[in-house]
Amino acid sequence: MRARDDMTFPFAEYERRIGELRQRMADRLLDAVIISDPENLFYLTDYQTTGYSFFQALVVPLEKEPFMVTRYLEDSNVVARTWVEISRPFQDSGDAIQSLVDGLREFGLADKRVGYERNSYFFPAYQQDRMHTALPDGYLLDCFGIVEEGRACKSAVEIELMHRAATATIAGMRAGYEACMPGVTENDVAGEVSRAMFQAGGEFPAVMPYITSGPRTMIGHATWEGRELQAGEHVFLELGGCVRRYHTAMMRTVILGELSDSMYQAQETMKLALRELRHNLRPGLTVSAADKIARDIITDNQVGARLITRSGYSIGIAFPPSWDEGYIISLGQGDSRVLKPGMTFHLIPWMWGVDGDKTCGISDTVYITETGCESFFNFSEDFHVKPVASAKEAS
Repeated sequence: MRARDDMTFPFAEYERRIGELRQRMADRLLDAVIISDPENLFYLTDYQTTGYSFFQALVVPLEKEPFMVTRYLEDSNVVARTWVEISRPFQDSGDAIQSLVDGLREFGLADKRVGYERNSYFFPAYQQDRMHTALPDGYLLDCFGIVEEGRACKSAVEIELMHRAATATIAGMRAGYEACMPGVTENDVAGEVSRAMFQAGGEFPAVMPYITSGPRTMIGHATWEGRELQAGEHVFLELGGCVRRYHTAMMRTVILGELSDSMYQAQETMKLALRELRHNLRPGLTVSAADKIARDIITDNQVGARLITRSGYSIGIAFPPSWDEGYIISLGQGDSRVLKPGMTFHLIPWMWGVDGDKTCGISDTVYITETGCESFFNFSEDFHVKPVASAKEAS
C-alpha cells in the first residue's frame, strides 16, 4: 500500500478497512477476494470512475499486496486517486477476464480459495463462468457482503463527510422551495435544485433529484418531464446531496395554495412517525422493530394513504443507478438484525395515495449514536406552503 495524504480520508482509514477485510477473509478461510462492486472499490481504495460499465476489480490477497485489473483509460484513476501500487490494465480491444485470470496466476492465487462478489451488477454471470472455466484448480466461492459488513457502520470521518453532503442537500431543498410556483416547469425547479447543490460543494449524485407535481406524484420514481406547475397543486421533492460519493437524502412537499385538511393530516402523521423513530432508534433495536414504528403510525391514518415501501434504508456510498445502500440494510418487516453505532439511514415514512390521488413525503437522514440517533439536518419538516401567484405575476 502506497501511503499518501491526498485521498478522501486519512491513509490510516484505508489501512483499517483493508485490515478488517482481511480478518473477515481469514474467518471465511479465503486466500483472496475479487472485489468488483463500484461502491466497495471506492470504500477500500478511493478509486472512482463513471466508466464502470467496463470490468474493474481489486484483488486482495490475505497477505500479499493487492492489485487492480482495469481498462487502460481507468488505470489513470488508480494512479491519481488510490493507494494501490500494482495494476494490470487491459486495452479496450483486450480481454478483461483473461487479464484477471492472468493476474491470479501471476500472484500465485490460481489454485487458492478465492472469493468473488457473485451478485455484483458489474461482474455478470457469463464473465463469472469464464473465470470458473479458466481456473479449474481453484476454489471460487461467493463472498457477497464481505466488504458491506464494514460499510454498514460508518466511522467518525465518514459521518463528518456526510454532514458536508447534508449541507448540499439542504441547499438544494431551499432552492427547490424558492423555485416552485405556478407557471414554472418541473425542469425549472430541477435546474435550481441542482445548481444550488453543486454550488454548496455537492458533486453529481447517484440519482438526480426526483421532482414531480400534481397527479404525477403518484408515479413511482418519476422525475421532471417539463410539466408546468399549477396553482392549487402540490410538488413532491426528493433529493440527495453528495460529497465524495457519500449521500444524505431528504423528501419534502410544497403546497401551491392552501393546505387542505387531508394534506395537513398527512403532514402531521409523517412528522409523528419521524419523531417516534428518532426517539426510539438506538443500538440494540431490531430492524423489524424500527420498521414497525413507522409502519404502524402511517397505517393509522384517515386520508386513505399507505406506506407501500420499506420505511428506511442504509445510505452512504453510492454510484448510479441508486443512492441507497438498501442491499446492506433496509428497514423492513421480519429482519432480526440489530442497529449499531455508526449505521446511517434515510427514514422514509412517506404517504402514497392521500385522497386517492396524491403522494407526499417528509424524510430524514440519521446516524445511530452510542445511545440513540441524530439527524444530519436542521430543516423544517412542515410542508412549504406558498401563495398562489403565477410566475408571470411574480415577475
